[in-house]
Amino acid sequence: MSPVYKRPRNPDARFHFTVLTPTYNRAHTLERVFQSLVEQSYQSFEWVIVDDGSTDETAEHVAQWQREATFPISYHWQTNQHKKAAFNLGVQLAQGELIVVLDSDDALLPDSLYEMIRVWWSLPDAERASFVGVTGLCQYPDGSVVGDLFLHDALDATALDLYFKYRVRGEKISCLARNVLIDFPFPQYSGFVPESIVWRAIARAGYKQRFVNKVFRIYYSEHDSLSVQGQQTSQHAFGMWLLAQDTMALCMPWFQYDPRSFFLSAARYVRFRLHMVKQQRQPPRHLSPIGWRARLLIASMAPVGGLLFLRDVWRERRKP
Repeated sequence: MSPVYKRPRNPDARFHFTVLTPTYNRAHTLERVFQSLVEQSYQSFEWVIVDDGSTDETAEHVAQWQREATFPISYHWQTNQHKKAAFNLGVQLAQGELIVVLDSDDALLPDSLYEMIRVWWSLPDAERASFVGVTGLCQYPDGSVVGDLFLHDALDATALDLYFKYRVRGEKISCLARNVLIDFPFPQYSGFVPESIVWRAIARAGYKQRFVNKVFRIYYSEHDSLSVQGQQTSQHAFGMWLLAQDTMALCMPWFQYDPRSFFLSAARYVRFRLHMVKQQRQPPRHLSPIGWRARLLIASMAPVGGLLFLRDVWRERRKP
């Protein structure tokens, strides 16, 4: 696909960064985010909080931080619609050139924004329009790095190349150009939609990222976080099927680099489609069609997908 760089960067943005935090009933962890922003060595940023229908003390905590902070804090409450809707609203509200999505239970290292903008400005002016942003590493609270390192300390590639060609796995964090994110919102389906759907669409438009082996974020795995909730099987079957469908319909050119991932996606396609049949949910009609090679792959993995579906059903019946 030919690169599409439709929107120029916005030199008139009010801030270099918008730190965007979608949240839902996370008053007990948002303090961690706030304190990490207070400690940032680079202060050209705003904090935009989109509250996806919280019923706890989130609003009261934010009001107190708005009185204390030296940086702007915007708080927006909406009825519960899931993280993707909060993300889309936050992108619309953002006044920064670059957006850092920081979960409501995580934290940035003190020099993270400084390092991000330093890497961003190091990109050649003539090439920067072909980049969507900068992506770095996460670490656990004990200091160990989450997932894989990048192959080089500065790797320029698309998100699809990173996943399929270079096979880098694990949680990462990015600062991404708002002008690009405006053009690639989350699709408005009900329930969970994987973030990869958006990152892949941006990659297929030709946008690269600069991946750097620098830790920007401290990752806390909370049992009730939005990211963990996204891993629930039957409740989020549609979103998981949507990701498998995207792989089968639009990512087959990367099959040569990582066949195993495509066989697994074919099994997931069957597994979560069966969950959708059980839930009487029909797939959207407007999705890209699946080619004959992908159909053969899905057919070959149908028995595995069926067995995984039966295992899911058995496990759900055993839950108290």
